[in-house]
Amino acid sequence: MTERKYSVASVGIRIDGFLQTTLENAGLELDYEIQDAAPTEDDFETPDVSVDFSGPDVEQLLANKAELLLALEHVTMEMLRMPSEDHSRISFDANDYRALRIEELRLSAMTAADRVKRTGQPFRFNPMNSRERRVIHLALRNESAVRSESLGAGPGRMVIVYPAGMASLPEPPRDARPPMRRGSGDGPGGGGGPRRDRGGPPRGRRR
Repeated sequence: MTERKYSVASVGIRIDGFLQTTLENAGLELDYEIQDAAPTEDDFETPDVSVDFSGPDVEQLLANKAELLLALEHVTMEMLRMPSEDHSRISFDANDYRALRIEELRLSAMTAADRVKRTGQPFRFNPMNSRERRVIHLALRNESAVRSESLGAGPGRMVIVYPAGMASLPEPPRDARPPMRRGSGDGPGGGGGPRRDRGGPPRGRRR
């Protein structure tokens, strides 16, 4: 198991204060619970700290492929000044979105592997963030007939699945636009910590 680097004791108060202010300013009626994440049976996601949201506005967090949830997670990590290699150690979730997304990515990876083995041609996934690329790579780690690599930079970085013996494609120019839709992967990360109600006037109480 990966050694725990963050905990509710070390970052919980800062996350709580940041979310309290951010959600009140946004007018979102949400509850959240910050917890030390429990170990899981797989290693697709192994966060140290999880933040689970509920409440009347939770569907707003999950709209457009959880765009707001992921943005809130990202700005929280920026507030904590976490290095990029630690971003998988904090996980925001609601209605089990993370687990559903991981399963969708895992199934997409296996479908891509079958297609590559059948056709002998590489398969490109749509661009995705580093955490989702990691799920693809881990899902294929035991597939001896194919291999996966990340290609591109920034928001256009994607996973390509190759036949095991095929050479890698060249990196695209840095100013190249992300390719049009090529593949799947568009569908759907313990102990206790502080919990707060959000929405409406500040309530100033802790559950």
